[in-house]
Amino acid sequence: MHRFASVLLVDPRGWLLLQERDEHPVIDPEKWGLPGGHVEDGEEYEPAAYRELEEETGIRMPPGSLRLWRETRVFHEAYGTLDTTQVYVARVDLTDADVVVGEGRRIVFVEPTAARGLDLTTSATTVVPEFLDSPEYQALLRTTDEG
Repeated sequence: MHRFASVLLVDPRGWLLLQERDEHPVIDPEKWGLPGGHVEDGEEYEPAAYRELEEETGIRMPPGSLRLWRETRVFHEAYGTLDTTQVYVARVDLTDADVVVGEGRRIVFVEPTAARGLDLTTSATTVVPEFLDSPEYQALLRTTDEG
């Protein structure tokens, strides 16, 4: 079993930060997914979420700003294992210009309806629509309206 930590950031428009993967990943190459990656041996999920987000996007979130939204289990055919992913969420006042692509083809904020139509990774296929339909997403939208 592998452990993963992923992050969903929501911008002031309610758009989601998603990564277009390149041809190199073992899991789901050339698909759209969430910034994130493997939790290292001896590492906890939350610190891994912060680390992976910064490595892949250049975005350094303040401690305590990412909130655990959900834990999911996904079968990754490439590994032949049922893996656990913890998904963390936050509202950010960032734009595409704030993102430094450290991995993948591009990492951009995507309009919610467009996000549902992308060729998503195995994990994101479930996570993205569930998040967009969740009370947590609605709460982050209210935060953007008030902020």
